[in-house]
Amino acid sequence: MSLLDVKNVKKIYTTRFGGTQVQALTDVSFSVEPREFVAIMGESGSGKTTLLNILASLDKPTSGKVCLKGRDLSTVKDKEIAAFRRQNLGFVFQDFNLLDTFSLKDNIFLPLVLAGRKYPEMEKKLMPIAEELGITELLAKFPYEVSGGQKQRAAVARALITNPQLVLADEPTGALDSKASDELLRLFGNINKNGQTILMVTHSVKAASHASRVLFIKDGTVFHQIYKGNMRNEEMYEKISDTLTVIMTGGGKNA
Repeated sequence: MSLLDVKNVKKIYTTRFGGTQVQALTDVSFSVEPREFVAIMGESGSGKTTLLNILASLDKPTSGKVCLKGRDLSTVKDKEIAAFRRQNLGFVFQDFNLLDTFSLKDNIFLPLVLAGRKYPEMEKKLMPIAEELGITELLAKFPYEVSGGQKQRAAVARALITNPQLVLADEPTGALDSKASDELLRLFGNINKNGQTILMVTHSVKAASHASRVLFIKDGTVFHQIYKGNMRNEEMYEKISDTLTVIMTGGGKNA
């Protein structure tokens, strides 16, 4: 059984003034299996962010369906949606979304605090994650005291601490230098190998080359996909670059 099923999702926005309709997603269908690492790519305006917001249950499709582990997200009641996100989804953002008045530890604990968990349980969950991500000695520091890469590792820890069904990453390397990006992608690879399912939206060919599959969105629909299989990251990089060139030059689907 697929972990995530997206079926014929369409999204139409009506502008605030004038009532003009904008079709952000036309007909998006795909599935994500447990333990997959999937990247979503496409030009600006292709519908990537809209799709991510729908997958995160921050927005609802105009038509179509999104199911997480067989549950249709449209059936989750508004009063339950925040708890549903905490229990099932982890989020990693480009700009970290850490609270400057909280230490890294308190930022990481936040989803568990909101879920009403006890402190000893939170400590027990935190330490193996912090050790894996290399931030154990940074936990007492505040976001303004650490580097961008260290902030993002804390954000990843916050995403993982609830043991989510799916981690959604929105341009996770976008605010990082090349060294910090490489380290984050290495960590994502390890986390995925340990069984965590990841879906990442990115403009970065390098980031996408670490995924096991890449979906390309064009004109609000899935244009093409590449399975990594036994390809090395360098080979995957070339394959992705070639596909993006085809998309930007208006060509058809390539094999």
